[in-house]
Amino acid sequence: MSSTVPSKRERSTNSLPTGKGLLDWVKPVFASTVGAKFIVALTGFALTGFVITHMLGNLQIFLGAEAINEYAKKLKELGPLLWVARIGLLAVLVLHVGLTIKLKIRSNEARPIPYSHPKTVQATLASRTMIYTGLAILFFTLFHIAHFTLGVVQPVQEQVAVKEGEKKVETKEVGMLDLRDDKGRHDVYRMMIHGFSNPIVAVLYILAQLFLMCHLSHGVASAFQSLGANTPRLQSTWRCLGWAVTLLVGGGNLAIVVCVWAGVIK
Repeated sequence: MSSTVPSKRERSTNSLPTGKGLLDWVKPVFASTVGAKFIVALTGFALTGFVITHMLGNLQIFLGAEAINEYAKKLKELGPLLWVARIGLLAVLVLHVGLTIKLKIRSNEARPIPYSHPKTVQATLASRTMIYTGLAILFFTLFHIAHFTLGVVQPVQEQVAVKEGEKKVETKEVGMLDLRDDKGRHDVYRMMIHGFSNPIVAVLYILAQLFLMCHLSHGVASAFQSLGANTPRLQSTWRCLGWAVTLLVGGGNLAIVVCVWAGVIK
């Protein structure tokens, strides 16, 4: 009596019960509008969680050098896992922005003739500029990685002791990652002071936070709608939650930059 269960010769071991591979199952999700919006919502929640966590960690600069340098040391002790997380989050951001652009293109193709009155009452500035603010955040993220993570954007003028006969102190240009505190840890505190004391860098970070706040103010509530949770009863709740997250993240990040630039933190 022959078995009805297909053998490994008839079906690949990495296939689903339908006989199709995992990629064949995932492709329709990305191809459909509903599936793409669902993924945009999920990636949006993941990125929102990250920016909140990142902001809370950076707020330790108000506690002094010891607190934030020790926090940075514990992160670096994760080793390769830290870079896996960084690359993974960057991939999630690219996927989030890419799918959003794809959905916008598909929407425009579905209606080649624009509306007579495109600026409706319900369409806010944040909702109309989601793609542009998303792209701005993506480009700023790449700059932020080059600035503080790789330390290749802004060199630092540091005073170092040089022994040549008699001991003397001279100014030398070093990289952001070369800064060390008295315990030999990477001096993230001084790195942030040097970074945000530069007016051009400070203004760039402030503009980036304004773009982020604009994006979050609409994106959080929109994500719940894409997941089917935006009922008339809950609509105002998600909108308030979106603004709460916006003010929390934007306010915290702006406070760091402004206080360093103004000399409150030094």
